[in-house]
Amino acid sequence: MNATALIAEDEPLLAQALQAELARAWPGLRVLASVGDGHSAVQQALALRPDVLFLDIRMPALSGLDAAATLADDWPAEQPLPALVFVTAHDEFAVQAFEAQALDYLLKPVQAERLQRTVARVQAALRARGASAAPDWAGLRALLGGAPSSAPRLRHLMASVGAAVQRVAIDEVLAFEAADKYVRVLAGGREFLIRTPLKELLPQLDPEVFWQIHRGTVVRADAIDRVTRDEAGKWRLTLRGLDEAFVVSRLYADRFRAM
Repeated sequence: MNATALIAEDEPLLAQALQAELARAWPGLRVLASVGDGHSAVQQALALRPDVLFLDIRMPALSGLDAAATLADDWPAEQPLPALVFVTAHDEFAVQAFEAQALDYLLKPVQAERLQRTVARVQAALRARGASAAPDWAGLRALLGGAPSSAPRLRHLMASVGAAVQRVAIDEVLAFEAADKYVRVLAGGREFLIRTPLKELLPQLDPEVFWQIHRGTVVRADAIDRVTRDEAGKWRLTLRGLDEAFVVSRLYADRFRAM
C-alpha cells in the first residue's frame, strides 16, 4: 500500500532510526519530511498533507499532543485528517493510557515487531479512510487535559479595565478567549483582559459549566444559544447576550453533532 508520512522527532538519531525501520516495514510509505519541533510539524503537515503523522510527545515549544490539537483546528474540513501515531518514552502506565484512548503509539526505542503492528493498524485505517482514519477525539482531549485537577474552583477574577483592575465574578462570565498575551473575558456585557494563560485557567474551571470548544476558547455551556455548520464544514456557536460567533474546533465538534 502506498502512502505518505511526516515524522516529527527532536532527536535526529531517533528520527533517522524510525525512518529506516519504516522503510523496511512499509516499503510503499514515502516520508515527505522529518522535522524537530511541534511548530514545524504543524506547518509542514498543513503544507504537505501527509496520510500519516508520527509525532513525538515531547518536543520543544509545542508538544506532539498540542501539535495534533492545532492541526485539528486548522486542517481543511473537506480532507480527512492524517492517521496519528504518537512516539513516546513514557513508562508502561502511560502506554496503557494511550491504549485505553485508542490512539496508536510507538515506544522509544522503536522495535521492529511493534512497528509492524502499528503499520498494519494504520494501513487498515487508511483503507477505510473515513472516521476510522481519524483519531479518537475524546481520547485526544483526555490526553491533552491530563489527570483530573484538584485545584480549587475559581470564584472571581481580577481583570484589567483600562488602567484599573476590577473584580469579575466567575458566575457572570460567558466566555474566555485567548488573544496574544492576554485572555479576553466576556462577562456582564463587557470585555475584560487578564494575563493568566488559558491553560492555567482551565484546571480551575468547572468542566460541567465551562466547555472548551477550541484550543483558545472556552464558553459557558448553559449560555449556548445556537450551533451552526457552514458550507466549509466549520462549526460555529453563538451565546445568549453576545453578537459574535465562536469557531468550534474539530477536536470538540462531537459535543454538538447530535444537536
